[in-house]
Amino acid sequence: MPGNPLTDPNWAADLTDQITTAVGNVRDKTTNNAIKIVRGVVFGLLGVLLGTTAIVLLLIILTRGLQSLLDIWLDWDKSVWVSYFILGGIMTIVGWLLMLKRHSTEA
Repeated sequence: MPGNPLTDPNWAADLTDQITTAVGNVRDKTTNNAIKIVRGVVFGLLGVLLGTTAIVLLLIILTRGLQSLLDIWLDWDKSVWVSYFILGGIMTIVGWLLMLKRHSTEA
């Protein structure tokens, strides 16, 4: 008679294997997916924060470099506001081009 602990010597090992398999299946369907989602959120936020920091630092470096370059031909006060106009114009053109490439949500 299968399943009878009195006559089946492998009953404990078989039951343990079944429990382990059931718990493993539940864990695979719940915990592993939750871990993947949480890792995605954490790495996504980390990427956004580091990317934003990199963009801000890049803009600061570009502004300061352009000011130093323009300081060769202009005095310092003029090179500062001219660099703002140049970088502002470049960012406006890039923003305008990105707006042209966006997709309309209207049907």
